[in-house]
Formats: sequence, structure tokens, C-alpha cells
Amino acid sequence: MPGKHIILRLCLVCPLRITPIQLAVARALSVKQHRSMSQLKYKNTFIYTRFYSTSIAYLEKERAVAIKAVERASRVCQAVFKRLVTEETMTKKDKSPVTVADFSAQAVVNSILENDFPDDPVVGEEDSKDLQGEEGRVLREKVVDLVNTATEHPMSSDEILRAIDRGLYAGGSTGRHWTLDPIDGTKGFLRGEQFAVCLALIIDGRVRLGVLGCPNLPWDMSNPDGERGVLMVAVEGQGAFQRKLNSSSNEEVPISVSSVIDTKDAVFCESVEAGHSNHSDNANIAKILGISKPSVRMDSQCKYAAVARGNAEIYLRLPVSDTYVEKIWDHGAGNIVIHEAGGRVADIHGKSLDFSRGRTLSANQGVVAAGAQIFDTVIAAVQETLKYKSQI
Repeated sequence: MPGKHIILRLCLVCPLRITPIQLAVARALSVKQHRSMSQLKYKNTFIYTRFYSTSIAYLEKERAVAIKAVERASRVCQAVFKRLVTEETMTKKDKSPVTVADFSAQAVVNSILENDFPDDPVVGEEDSKDLQGEEGRVLREKVVDLVNTATEHPMSSDEILRAIDRGLYAGGSTGRHWTLDPIDGTKGFLRGEQFAVCLALIIDGRVRLGVLGCPNLPWDMSNPDGERGVLMVAVEGQGAFQRKLNSSSNEEVPISVSSVIDTKDAVFCESVEAGHSNHSDNANIAKILGISKPSVRMDSQCKYAAVARGNAEIYLRLPVSDTYVEKIWDHGAGNIVIHEAGGRVADIHGKSLDFSRGRTLSANQGVVAAGAQIFDTVIAAVQETLKYKSQI
């Protein structure tokens, strides 16, 4: 390929025009720049393309099934909120509605996955023990009722319990399995604020596909009282996209992280709950980075979604104790959405998140997500803060 610049163009009528050499160059660039192959830069020239020649079959069915599963589970969660969450449950901090939603969403997702991919195990957050026997009867009946509002065919109580327990897989570094958080952000759910249904496909220890269902996330963050409900989807090498969650339209819009290159112009996205990350450390890091703008605060993997589409530039989840270990279902989908939107995700030491260790991220400490252009600067500020803290 002559010339100083490489621009790969695909004709949608004849997508096979891309050559193996061009594809190899693009993949090498995507690895080097920590970017999706949908947005690459080579010698100051940006390459925007989607590789239909190779990706049209790669995880195409899995992508469609995962979207369907997350959409239906999101509708179930919204139904639980409307039926069961009242001012009294919020005042008393009654978590029973979110328990019903957790079980119902996991049953819906797992039953859909089993129908289309019966050999794929699932690493899920829940198991059915609290629904068993006479003690679990009342809760079980609520779950059965709700699940059957979202399934194509009625499911018996035993079938629903079995679907929930498909989530007991131990995970690992070989083969393929899914990981599911049926409701990430339980307190946000109960407050009627941000929560997410999070589903990811892991193959040979790497996240290859992720879907985030965010029922309460505004479509346009500049209009927080406007239309709500966002679904984000990303497949390795294909870019990240968003679509309206509660719409009959399947139209998808490409998303990308912010183009901010100076951290003083950046905005943090932080947890509402201080127990999930150390807010005082975050404040020190913000000072080092010259950040003065107020943080965007929300629960769940919606924070990944906010960074992925440029509503904020940095997400930190710093360790709150030396013993806490992150779970893979809390980060799988968000991790790939950020990567495919042109960002980077790692732990506080700059190590990529390792999803090959089973049900937890035991090889990592904390999580840092940011745009690729500012990521190294953010990691340096995190390490400076934690080093100073250890010397006090």
C-alpha cells in the first residue's frame, strides 16, 4: 500500500474488498492504540470503518440474542419497580423488590441463553436457594409471575429455578461462558435512579461481547428529564453502539469516548455510594489532575456507559479495603464497551482486567477507566495518591 497514510474503505455492496494485509494492519493498530478497529489512527490519519468482511458472522447470533435477553430482563426490572417499589419500601430500605427483580431478570436471561446456546454455562450473581421450599414460596410465586410476563412460552416454577441456577458456573480461562449481573446498582434501582442489566460473553478468558441495559439512563444527558432507556452493545473489533431501550426501532448509533486531551477539562464519574470507592482518594486524584468540574454521580455500570459515550472522561473504582475482590459480572460488559468506544480499562496498577481467573478479578486491584489519550496520566495520578497514602 503506497503512500504515508492508510485509509481502509469498505464497500457495503461488496464487503470482501478488504485484503488480509489491510486487516492485519488494522488489528495491529487497534492493539497498539488500545482502540477498537472501528476507530483507529495511523500517522495522524483517523481510520473509521467497520469490518463487515470479517465481523458480519463473528458473534452475530450471540449479539442478537444478548440484546434480546437484556431488553426483556430490563422490562421485567421496570415492571418490578412499578408493582413493588413504594415510598414505604424506600423509607424502610426494604430490599425485597430488588430481590424479586434480581431473580426474575436472571431467570429470563438464562432461559433465553439456554434456548439458543444450550452448551454455554453462565457465571451469575444469584442462585435459587432463597426460593426453595415452603420458606421461599411467597418470593418464588412473585418471581414466577414476573418471569412469565417476559417469556415466549410459560415456564413452570421448577424450570425457572433451574434457569436461575445455570448461573453457578465457576468460570475459567478456556472455552466460552457468559457472565451476568441481573441488577447492578440495587440502591439506585430502589431509588428509581440508575441501575443496569449487564451481560458479557467471555471466550478463552477474554470478554468478546458485552451488553448494558440502562432503563433509567437519559438518552441525552443534557436533557435529564427527557427520554430514558439506553442499551449499549459492543463486540470485539466492531466498535460500540447505543440504541433506545424502549423503542420499536433497532437503529444503533456509534458511540465514542470524549476527545478531551487535557485532564483539567475532564469530569469524573463516581459511585453514589462511598462504600464502592474511596471518594477522598478520588478528590486527591482530581486535584493532581487539575479537575475542578463537579463529578457525575450514579450507581452501577451505567458509569461505564457514561464514559463510553463521552458524558464523563474518567471512572475510578479504588479499593476500599485490602481484602475486597471485584466480581467479573460487575465489569465484564462495561469493560468491552469502553474498549470498543476508544477508551482503556485497567486496575490501579495499569494491568488489564483478567477475566480468566474464575468468578472474580483476583489478579487485579480496583478499576480505572478513561479515554486512551488521558489514560496514562490518570493512572500516574492514581499511583501517586495511593503511594502517598501508604506512607502516612
